[in-house]
Amino acid sequence: QVQLVESGGGLVQAGASLRLSCVTSAPTFNDLPMGWFRQAPGKEREGISCINTSDGTTYSSNSVKGRFAISVDNAENTVYLQMNSLKPGDTAVYYCAAINYYTEDICLGDGSLGVDSWGKGALVTVSS
Repeated sequence: QVQLVESGGGLVQAGASLRLSCVTSAPTFNDLPMGWFRQAPGKEREGISCINTSDGTTYSSNSVKGRFAISVDNAENTVYLQMNSLKPGDTAVYYCAAINYYTEDICLGDGSLGVDSWGKGALVTVSS
């Protein structure tokens, strides 16, 4: 397992932007698919975006497509989630994950399968 440390969460108003960062200890970062999941209060965890760090291809859920963007800095072993036009419904704990198999089902699933390691999470709260 690799260590993952998220940062960048906080409290913002609707319409604002935030960028989450996730630094990993993985020595072969550019062979490691990475993803972001979130869990809102009272709801199941959901995968929202992931990236194949070797070629930059991505998957994004319909709930964030067009507003959120995942990216990677291989030199810094860091994956980012740029979140724009935030809505109160985006309020959740956001988790960074190292993914074993880069498939849409795993990337956008509930994280119960195919995830090697998890970060501790970053709370994002969006007020109306």
